[in-house]
Amino acid sequence: MSKITLLDGGMGQELVHRAGNEPTPLWSTQVMVDHPGMVAQVHRDFASAGATVATSNTYAIHRDRLVGTEFDGAFEDLMARALSEVRASGAERVAGAIGPLIASYRPDLHPDAAIAVPLYAEIAKLLGPASDVLICETVVSILHAQTVLAGAAEGGKPIWLSLSVDDRDGTRLRSGELLADVVPHVEGKAAAVLVNCSAPEAIPAALEVLAKCNVPYGAYANAFEQITDDFLKEKPTVDALKTRRDLTPEAYAAHVLGWVEQGATIVGGCCEVGPAHIAEITRSLRAAGHTIV
Repeated sequence: MSKITLLDGGMGQELVHRAGNEPTPLWSTQVMVDHPGMVAQVHRDFASAGATVATSNTYAIHRDRLVGTEFDGAFEDLMARALSEVRASGAERVAGAIGPLIASYRPDLHPDAAIAVPLYAEIAKLLGPASDVLICETVVSILHAQTVLAGAAEGGKPIWLSLSVDDRDGTRLRSGELLADVVPHVEGKAAAVLVNCSAPEAIPAALEVLAKCNVPYGAYANAFEQITDDFLKEKPTVDALKTRRDLTPEAYAAHVLGWVEQGATIVGGCCEVGPAHIAEITRSLRAAGHTIV
């Protein structure tokens, strides 16, 4: 049986459900201002469900994402709020989250290395002292992987590279590039490789590729029906996405157990995967004889 690191679930969607506010392009960021303490409570609820790593609520905190919003110029303050919330939760291990620049799922918008690397490095330096690992999430192209790895190296902590793959073909990144072409860029730079924010059905094929990276690997899927065209527009809101009704906690946990059978040792959930899903994963892993660490 295996020792499994259990990540938490989707912070942003959980905040939308709890806050009850109209979603905005900065829903997970704005909630820290409108509802102080709510993020810390979500961290605690995921930990109570069995998660052993808390992912900081910093995915969407980028200078470029704040331009033209009421939080323009509040980059450092928002970072401090997110790190304060995760500390207040009492989390034993923290993964400092670094999301994509400009927008999620948009490899066509990702800036060149000369722009991207310093921006990722700035975030990594802020997250590093408060984190046990840095988790670079929803990486959708080779350029994205190269630049975020280079920037995150400035944080001084182990890096987990988390890639998002095509929902119908887990052997390809969302850019259309082969997932296998990322493997050479991982060696000596990432301490683990993961798949996130992808359909759970696409993950087995992706794990077959990531198993060749010679580092721990794993996955945490989303529970969206699909990434819609409306969500790929400028400054999208989450109400452009629909939640799958078939991914009950039991159904999602069954997917996770399949990934573990493939050798995954780091698992959890992404968007629309809540504490109930993590609790069922905890139960299922232990029932199968695995140890959660």
